Parts: sequence; structure tokens; C-alpha cells
Amino acid sequence: MNSTSSLRERLQAAGVRPTRKRLALAGLLFAGEPRHLTAEEVWEEAGRTGLHISLATIYNTLNGFLEAGLLRSVSLPGGRSLYDTNAEPHHHVWDERTGRLQDLDGARVGVDLPPPAELGGRLLGVDVLVRVRS
Repeated sequence: MNSTSSLRERLQAAGVRPTRKRLALAGLLFAGEPRHLTAEEVWEEAGRTGLHISLATIYNTLNGFLEAGLLRSVSLPGGRSLYDTNAEPHHHVWDERTGRLQDLDGARVGVDLPPPAELGGRLLGVDVLVRVRS
């Protein structure tokens, strides 16, 4: 589990002011293995642990973490988005039947892209979502 001082350092290194609520949410998000969560799931988990934070504050904090590069966003078909606590480049496998989202090692996925000039701009990254049905 992350100590408060290491969480504080992690937020500060990303340019995020480490307020009490941000530290508490970072403690929830970055404890244990990487996960994929909705803002509502974070809000429910915070409530279960005694953190009474509004859903609006949860969204604002998650989006701030996203902008700072502490989280990634994964967009699923149907307009659903999840926050990914693994901010390192990687891809995903999504089971349409169960709704389960898993990380997929990027080295195992080959993508042949045209040069950036043909793409119309600077390449920022590639996110692959492999859809399966179990």
C-alpha cells in the first residue's frame, strides 16, 4: 500500500496539488493491483471506507489525475468510459458478455500505421481494444 508521503510525492511530481481529498482518493486508486473503474465505483468505494466526497468532486479529481497522466481513460462501445490506474502504455481485452476489461501487453499487439504526416499530426499514442465474447 502507498504511504501518504509517497502519494504526496507522486501527485506533486505530476503537478497535482496534494489536497486531503486528492490524497485520500489516490490512496484508494493506487493501492494494490491496477484496475479499471467508473467514477461511480470510485465514489461507492470511497463511501464504504468512510470518505464522504461528492460525486462531482470524484469526477473533477479523476479528470485532473487523467490530465496529469496519473490515470488513463478507456472508452468502451456504447459510450461507457473507465478510468485505468495503470497509466503505462498498454492495450485492453474487453469481454462483451461479462463486461470484464483486462490489460493486454502492448508488445503482443502489432499495429502498422502510416507516417505521422499522413495521419495529420503528431502521433500521441495507440490504444487497442480487443473485443471478445466468452
